[in-house]
Amino acid sequence: MSTPPYPPALATPAPRRSRRKEARPGELLDAALDLFVSKGYAATKVEEVARQAGVSKGTLFLYFPSKQELFQAVVRHVLSSRFAEWDLELDTYQHDTATLIHYCYEVWWQRIGSTKACGLPHLVMAEAHNFPEIAAFYRQEVVLPGNRLIERVLCRGMERGELAPIDLDYGVTLVLAPLIFCASVKSTGGFCLPNPDFDVPRFLQMQADALMHGLGCRSKGSTK
Repeated sequence: MSTPPYPPALATPAPRRSRRKEARPGELLDAALDLFVSKGYAATKVEEVARQAGVSKGTLFLYFPSKQELFQAVVRHVLSSRFAEWDLELDTYQHDTATLIHYCYEVWWQRIGSTKACGLPHLVMAEAHNFPEIAAFYRQEVVLPGNRLIERVLCRGMERGELAPIDLDYGVTLVLAPLIFCASVKSTGGFCLPNPDFDVPRFLQMQADALMHGLGCRSKGSTK
């Protein structure tokens, strides 16, 4: 009798291992984000990241040779990689400035503020004094591109006659301040808030209304 062929299940280990190998960088970044946000940069050890991702420390170093490079990869993965997408959205956005500001706050909350990535700004602010190199990296990768995106929103509003002329440096800060506050609230558990059921999306929409009123944005047909 001829030997029967191997069952299909016995011929599949290589593709499975290949898929596992391809998934490792993402799993390492997810584990690193969890630990950086929960423990801080200084207290997080690469051994812990590797263990949480289910790999050896040597495997982690194949992808990320140092803790600093691992942190930088996390920031790029969850934050700075999004700016190209947001710039493209702004290029094609059709509605007025008031609607755009509401949309920006809503999208920030959905994509960043309500996720673990929201803990990264708090981490950088807390540890910048001891680790100026990660603060400098974060400034280049996140702060400056974010400021430029907000400047584009404000300049668009002024060009359309929907915003009064403003000092862009201060205007950017006005738009950004509620986001920094919300990131801090989420990262610290909101212990300083009088209301434990604080509704962040509602707060951001109220901030958008107040901001647009203060900057002189008027809806079409407004007689005020």
